[in-house]
Amino acid sequence: MFMIFNQNIAQQTAEYLLQINAIKLNPENPFTWASGWKSPIYCDNRVALSYHDVRTFLSKSIAHEIRTQFGANIVIAGVATGAIGFGMLIAQQLEAPFIYVRPEPKKHGRQNQIEGVLEPGKELVVIEDLISTGMSSLNAVEALKIAGAKILGMYALFTYGFEKAETAFYEADIKLQTLCDYENLLPVALKTNKISRAQSDNLKTWRKDPENWSPNVL
Repeated sequence: MFMIFNQNIAQQTAEYLLQINAIKLNPENPFTWASGWKSPIYCDNRVALSYHDVRTFLSKSIAHEIRTQFGANIVIAGVATGAIGFGMLIAQQLEAPFIYVRPEPKKHGRQNQIEGVLEPGKELVVIEDLISTGMSSLNAVEALKIAGAKILGMYALFTYGFEKAETAFYEADIKLQTLCDYENLLPVALKTNKISRAQSDNLKTWRKDPENWSPNVL
């Protein structure tokens, strides 16, 4: 099961991501994802890297949780490309080694999929910026396992909380913790007047069945 750190951190994360437009909500004119899904939400957490206070809060929150649970004698792995920046910030906080994982091996040079130094048997925490279906995240996990890493868990900034992703992480036996999720985002968006009550209801409908959702003009 996916877990958030706590309600206070989830709320502050949502406020920040909405404030800087890293998360945009538009149920009447939905975005089209690469999968072809129509979505009333678009999340690009890389925007947060441009804001000192935001990136500091996000990276320190995750680093603190990792240190509390596992100590600092670990490797931090960012999933390319969205989590490279945050992974580096978190590794810097922990004074830990950092590597990153490509979606697939390079077609030239050394043909690496994992960039950086990873010793077999090292304990490792994976960093993601966003979890949707979870497939790209778990693809990175598989590459790290093949390379001999011991995966302690994955930490992400935000998840939509799709059932498909939860099932995939459960089957892969990977624990995921996030700063914020869709369920905690909507009340903050409503409170800060980013959406209306009617829009909030429509956004909840999308979350239940994103593949078959269609926008309603409210």
